[in-house]
Amino acid sequence: MFESFMAIFSALWHQNFSILENPESIAMIYFCVTFVIFLESALLPAAPLPCDSIVILAGTLGAMGIIDFKVIVLLLTLAAAIGSWVAYMQGRWLKHLPKVQSWVNLVPAHRMKTVDNLLFRHGLIALFIARFIPVVRSLLPLMMGIRIKNQVHFFRFAWLSAIAWVLLLTGIGYSLTFLPEKVAHIATVGLMLAPFATLGLGIMTLIISRVIKKDKKPTSI
Repeated sequence: MFESFMAIFSALWHQNFSILENPESIAMIYFCVTFVIFLESALLPAAPLPCDSIVILAGTLGAMGIIDFKVIVLLLTLAAAIGSWVAYMQGRWLKHLPKVQSWVNLVPAHRMKTVDNLLFRHGLIALFIARFIPVVRSLLPLMMGIRIKNQVHFFRFAWLSAIAWVLLLTGIGYSLTFLPEKVAHIATVGLMLAPFATLGLGIMTLIISRVIKKDKKPTSI
């Protein structure tokens, strides 16, 4: 079972269609894709998994008739939404830890009110954007679990953002089949690397901003 799972995961990552087109691999493709999306959406340590590229490839496999497009869209939506809910519940649990609660209490009340307003007013947009950024995809729901008490409010955001994310990426994967093979391959590689480029840019921006703030601090005489 584990060897079959890793074989399909490797085939998805390397786009090895000779393995993916095998009729005996169809059930494992459904399971592997769904499990990976759930795992990466729910657990922060699973953030390095290439979920965006897998969702795009799932759309391509659906367009090729290897798997059922409607079924994979449904499974991916369930995996992404339920995974976000699990991350949210982790935040609900963490906020009861004394150490975490002490960190939250250090934030001024007016700042926390601003955060709450942003989450409630722009929760759907925030979750949608976060789904395209590794690490943030599972981190933001966790932070929402610490701050948002209304679970129904979060569930609505999670489901809508999951549906939009899955439909967009699988739609891109589906449309790639209409392009020439070489162009489609280049586009697929670019889409696979885009999330990591976004993450790297965010980390570099954070480091540069910290260095600039450090340089601006007045030196003691």
